[in-house]
Amino acid sequence: MLTISNYHYIRENFNANYPSIFGVTPDLFKNQLILLKGKGDFISSIDLILNGDEILKSKDNYYLITFDDGLKEQYNCAVPVLEELNIPVILFANSRNYQDKKVSTVHKIHLLRSMLSPKEFLSKISHQNDLNTISDAIVEKAQSIYIYDDKETAVLKFLLNFKMDFTIQEKIIKVIFDNYFNENEVLNELYMNEKEIVHLSKKGFLGSHTHNHFPIGLMNEDEITFELENSKLYFEKLTNTKIETVAYPYGSPEASTSEVARIAIKAGYKYGFTTTRGINTQDSNCLLLNRFDCNDMPGGKNYKVV
Repeated sequence: MLTISNYHYIRENFNANYPSIFGVTPDLFKNQLILLKGKGDFISSIDLILNGDEILKSKDNYYLITFDDGLKEQYNCAVPVLEELNIPVILFANSRNYQDKKVSTVHKIHLLRSMLSPKEFLSKISHQNDLNTISDAIVEKAQSIYIYDDKETAVLKFLLNFKMDFTIQEKIIKVIFDNYFNENEVLNELYMNEKEIVHLSKKGFLGSHTHNHFPIGLMNEDEITFELENSKLYFEKLTNTKIETVAYPYGSPEASTSEVARIAIKAGYKYGFTTTRGINTQDSNCLLLNRFDCNDMPGGKNYKVV
């Protein structure tokens, strides 16, 4: 059986006007890995691709470490810890950040939320009609997805990520973002560069996080196909290595549907990763593997011993 632990941000501190960017420090990351190392064996993407069926069928505990978004702090802070402990990893990156030289809208939102309260943020986008009425159903759904956020923050994130048209959202967020940040500076500071991406790929540490950072399960077939194929082809050409794993942005059931899995197989992926919590066994769909948030794993701040 396979347990996958997923991470995003890793830095020495997360100080901000408003808590919006969360993650682990390098020390906490290292301590958690050491704890997991005593509970089972770590596998790599190569192990998964070559021996995935055996790993999933086994009653032994196997662990896989993943990071989403291709952030420079992952390369600077996480990779050295992993190399010190001889633990492999898959870091999933978006091709848009390199091909289009654009900051992903999701990260623009993270940065803006670190400066603006949820109320202030909502007020800046309140002219959109679909944000004016917030039903109990929306609140309930938002809180079921963003279980670690307060109600106001969960609703804001749900509306931005699942209820706003992508094109409209990008335009609105860009206007707000440009008032506070220089996109080129953020691009260079936030993401790994191409040289670092190539280095990771040679170690078997690179996977696709699609082209844009969109919940692709909400898109049509042509759009999903582009998101999956373009990222794969771009990174394969850049690195001269095969990209056979993909992590679906957001990873919720809405973002990683059976249709997404079908198209991912067609695009040439062998394994796909969601954010649905759970252990993977022989009954798991290889293109819809479960992943735990690192905070839910042993050593994580939300872990509860049953």
